[in-house]
Amino acid sequence: MQKFLEMCLALTAEHDREALLSNILDSAMDCANCDAGTLYLLEEDGLHFCRMVTRSQGVRQGGHDAPISLPPVPMEPKYVCAWVALNNKAINVEDVHTDTHFDFTGSLRYDAMTGYRTQSMLVVPMSNDKDELIGVTQLLNAKNEQGETVAFDPEIELLVSALSSQAAISITNMRYAEQITALLDSLVGTLSTAIDERSHYNANHTRNMVRVGENFLDWLDKKGDPNAFDANRRRAFLMSVWLHDVGKLTVPLEVMDKDTRLGSSTADVRERLRTIGLLDRIARLEGRIDDAELERRKEERAETEAFIERINRIGFLPDEDLARVDELAKQTYIDENGVEQPLLTEKEHTRLQIRKGTLTDEERSIMQSHAVVTGRILSEMTFPKIYAQVPKWAAAHHELLNGKGYPNHLTAESIPNEVRLLTVLDVFEALTARDRPYKPPMSLDKALGILHIMAEKEGSIDPKLLALFEESKAWEGVI
Repeated sequence: MQKFLEMCLALTAEHDREALLSNILDSAMDCANCDAGTLYLLEEDGLHFCRMVTRSQGVRQGGHDAPISLPPVPMEPKYVCAWVALNNKAINVEDVHTDTHFDFTGSLRYDAMTGYRTQSMLVVPMSNDKDELIGVTQLLNAKNEQGETVAFDPEIELLVSALSSQAAISITNMRYAEQITALLDSLVGTLSTAIDERSHYNANHTRNMVRVGENFLDWLDKKGDPNAFDANRRRAFLMSVWLHDVGKLTVPLEVMDKDTRLGSSTADVRERLRTIGLLDRIARLEGRIDDAELERRKEERAETEAFIERINRIGFLPDEDLARVDELAKQTYIDENGVEQPLLTEKEHTRLQIRKGTLTDEERSIMQSHAVVTGRILSEMTFPKIYAQVPKWAAAHHELLNGKGYPNHLTAESIPNEVRLLTVLDVFEALTARDRPYKPPMSLDKALGILHIMAEKEGSIDPKLLALFEESKAWEGVI
């Protein structure tokens, strides 16, 4: 009884599906002290062979390493395992060679092929606590203390049935866990699709990060590095990667996809310059200016337009360009109603003054709010225990070790390795991305150079982690 209870506890504690299925059959065979056994799992088309063990012949089949190619047993009552499944009752056969109730030609044919001799058989249904049939346990050739093949003791049926029931519950619970995981994966896929519908590049950003992250974790595992993630930590980390930008669902597209400094104001400036050109032509027709002045104004306007178009897209604005923007902001023109108007509105002036990138301080603040929104959205979700840290990791992907990140300005001691890796992946993909509307892609060497500056000069990312990442070349095949 002590051994039986230990078996039940072991089945309850097992979380690996393949190990659980093997342990179920081994435990049943130990409980019944028999030489061989088969574990079947019920599918729509019949009972599928899951595990086959014959200890006296050293046979162990089933699982990833030794798949069983036998066809499933049809759900027909002439087959003993099918009858047990259909009637949810155990069957104890003293000798299959003399039994006339069931068709044992399959067992006898197997014996003829292997040289084995099947004699006694105990077949027990595996039903969970909801009386749902999961599969069937079939045990062969019980042994006495002298090692002789004997019939299965009827008293052992109760223990094997109880063990099979516990096994069915364990399988059911594992399936529930798999269904929850599948639900989470489906949710993540749905959110990613929603982001994709709003902004194509951002969905690529997340997918690329996941692929590079998987490659890096595979490399750590293969290398046997002490920083390698176990299965649960890996799943939780990749889940945080998938969800890290979910807050961008609330960021306006005119901010998230803003590819120039002027953004939506670009068309307004172009139209204003075109209007000024038309007003100059009217002035010439009315004799208020001559041909020379008209041509001078045309050339000046073309130069102004070319300058604005250039600085609207370049990555960094030098001092001389900033000074020129300020000069343009002081210029005016007389509209069709005779009213003096500025060449650039205050909003356009502010946007063209952006030193680096395309976002104003206000727009950058809106963009950065996605990290807070990510944390807020994910904190409202109930994650299983292994994913408990996902909301915190995902929301912290813009935190930096030197405390200059956002939104909470965390410092190194408060930033776990998962977040440090997430940040490296995020920055690397952003630098090398080929589909960003607001910048050209950066070469691999230049991107790694910037990461080294961040790690070694700024102290914003983990230098040891960066060294491992660079050694792994996890980006190959992705970027």
